[in-house]
Amino acid sequence: MVEIKKIDLYIAKKFIASFFLSLLLIIVVIIIFDLSEKIDYFVKNEAPVKEVIFNYYFNYIPYLVNMFASLFVFITVIFFTSRMAANSEIIAILSCGVSFHRMMVPYIASAILIALLSLGLNLYIIPKSNATRIEFETKYIKRHNAYNTNNIHFQISPGQFVYIESFSRWNNTAYHFTIEDFDGHRLRRKVSAENAVWDTTFDGWTLRRVFIRDYSEGLSDRLEFHDQLDTVIALQLKDLFNNEKTVETLSIRNLNDLIARQKMRGDANVLYATIEQQRRLTMPFSAIIMTIIGVSLSARRRRGGIGWNIGIGIGLAFTYIFFLRMSEMFVWTDTLPPGIALWLPNVLFTIIAAILYKHACK
Repeated sequence: MVEIKKIDLYIAKKFIASFFLSLLLIIVVIIIFDLSEKIDYFVKNEAPVKEVIFNYYFNYIPYLVNMFASLFVFITVIFFTSRMAANSEIIAILSCGVSFHRMMVPYIASAILIALLSLGLNLYIIPKSNATRIEFETKYIKRHNAYNTNNIHFQISPGQFVYIESFSRWNNTAYHFTIEDFDGHRLRRKVSAENAVWDTTFDGWTLRRVFIRDYSEGLSDRLEFHDQLDTVIALQLKDLFNNEKTVETLSIRNLNDLIARQKMRGDANVLYATIEQQRRLTMPFSAIIMTIIGVSLSARRRRGGIGWNIGIGIGLAFTYIFFLRMSEMFVWTDTLPPGIALWLPNVLFTIIAAILYKHACK
C-alpha cells in the first residue's frame, strides 16, 4: 500500500483545484456567449426567467463539464506541472529520492477521481438533465425537431413488420398503416388500414377502414373488412418520436434496451444510440490518458518555457478531439463497428502516452 505523503496532497490539491477553477471559468464564458446568442429566442417565445435558469442553464452545466473535462484535465496538468518544473520543484522532488513513478501516483489518483466523476455524470446525471434541457429547447428555441415522418419501416417483433407511409405528430395519426405477419419467408397475414390513431386510454392504435387478409390456408386468402378496429402491438407512439437527441436523454439501461429494440427492428437510427453508448464509456478514460501525456511533456524545463508546453498540450488535446470525431465517421460509413471505432482514439493515445512516459522517466 502506498503511503500518502505531503507531496501527494500538494500535487493532488493543485491538480484538482486548478482543474475545477479553469473549468468554472470556461463554463461561465460559454454561458455568457450562449445567453447572448439565444436571448432573442427567450424574449420572442416568452420563456420564463425561472425556466431559463433552472430548466436550461442549470441542466446545461453537467453537459458542459463532461464535454470539456478531458481537455481541461490536459491543460491543467500541463500548466501547473510546467510551473513546478520552472520553479525547480520537480528537480527537488526527484532529488529527495522520490522516483518519477512514485511522483505520478497523486496525478493518476486525481485523474481517476475525475474519470469516475465523468463516468457518473455520463451514466446517471447527464441523461436526466439533458431530458429537461432538450424539452426546454424544443419548447422555446428549436420548435421543429427533425423526426422521420415518412416511409417508416419497423420490425416490431420477430416475423412482424409495420409500414407507415406518413405520420402526423400534430394529431398522432399514421396514414396508410400496414402490419404484416411472416412465417419464415411466407406471408401469413396482412392488415391494411387507411389510418391509425394512437389511443392513450389503452396504449394502442385505433385502425380505421381496415382490410385483413389471411393467407394461412394454402394458396387461398380470406378477406375481412372492419370500419374500426383497436389493436395493441409492440409499437408505441414514443417510438415514432426518436431522433438523434433522444439517445442523450436515456439512462444507460434504457439506452441498452433501445439499442436491442432498434437492432431487432432494423432501424437505421441505432447508430445514434450505439455511438452515444460507447461515447459515455470512452470519454472518462481519456482523463487518465491525458494526465500521463501532460506530465510526461511538462515535467522537464524547456527552453520555450510554459507557453511552449501549453501550446503542445492544446495541440495534442485538439488532435484527440479530432480523432474522436473521425472515429464516429468510421461508424457512419460502416468502416468499423462502434465498439472498436470509439475506443480507437483512446488506444492510439495510450500508445503515445506510454512512449512519452518512457522517455520522461529517463
